[in-house]
Amino acid sequence: MDSIDTLVIGGGAVGLACAARLANPQQSLLIVEAESLIGSHTSSRNSEVIHAGIYYAPGSLKAQLCLEGRERLYSWCAQHQVAHRKIGKLLVAVTANEISRLDALASNAIASGVEPLQEISRAQLQQLEPAVSAVAALYSPHTGIIDSHEFIHSLLGAAERQGAQLVLNTRVTQLQRTPDGWIVSGISAGEPFQIKAQQVINAAGLFAQQLAQQTSELPGATIPRLHLCQGRYFSYSGRSPFNHLIYPMPEANNAGLGVHATLDMGGQLRFGPDTEYIERIDYNVDAQLRDAFAAAINRYFPALDSARLSPAYSGIRPKLSGAGEPPADFIIQTSAIHGLEGLINLYGIESPGLTASLAIADRVALYAK
Repeated sequence: MDSIDTLVIGGGAVGLACAARLANPQQSLLIVEAESLIGSHTSSRNSEVIHAGIYYAPGSLKAQLCLEGRERLYSWCAQHQVAHRKIGKLLVAVTANEISRLDALASNAIASGVEPLQEISRAQLQQLEPAVSAVAALYSPHTGIIDSHEFIHSLLGAAERQGAQLVLNTRVTQLQRTPDGWIVSGISAGEPFQIKAQQVINAAGLFAQQLAQQTSELPGATIPRLHLCQGRYFSYSGRSPFNHLIYPMPEANNAGLGVHATLDMGGQLRFGPDTEYIERIDYNVDAQLRDAFAAAINRYFPALDSARLSPAYSGIRPKLSGAGEPPADFIIQTSAIHGLEGLINLYGIESPGLTASLAIADRVALYAK
């Protein structure tokens, strides 16, 4: 049986960030990805926004790692020539009764260590974004956009330069603890395989809980429940009327950040995501959602031409909180919690997971061998 030092399960942004952080020529590191492409799920099906850290509970891992990760991410992009732009974001209060929520976001950002957001009056907003209808806004200069595909490929390249190897089409089906490491079983390109690893990083995203349930001796009480939450996006044809990202007030309990306006690196405008809790992974975007999207967008963009909206793509958040529940934090779970040496489980890495990925990897490195 082949033996390696470190196995990273999951070839998304977080798994690859962990691999890039842990890889070194003196130790063997293997990344296994169940799909035929890296970043096939959450990492490539999002808004591609570098978040400033405005929304998350002060002191939470989401708040800490978003703030740390955003600066690490900007530096990484500059160093590795990853396409990105610090475009800035406007959070808008569409009506007067939303101003108190805008104020609460400003206070929360400061409590989380984010630089104070700039207050924007209605008149200033009209100068910045004439197409936006709102009574007040906050400007976040540290919010940006990124080419997520370039980013995950840069992580893989960094890991491979330090000797890491990637194997695609490889699904781990069982982890078994032994006195001197882990026996890892699974299917690779349709064939069964088995290897031995000294330590395992479970960065399987949407499938992290499923893998945990297939881990021998792992206490079931340490495995949080997974809630699949779909978010759909619509693209908007033609030239964008916006120069910044435009965000309405977030949904209740921050289940989602509202159907916002984002731009990709090519200048394509898209709106989303919405939120819908689902029972199984489904990336379909129903064109009949156009009216619901139009109604949400019209609140801050009254000149919207709904005929220019087209179904684009969807993503699924691996949430640890259900509909109507308070938001749950990231979980970086080590042997101090589950009692099994050499295993780190990552659960609930939804937004701002892309922004926080490098900082998450730094935390994992603190516990890794």
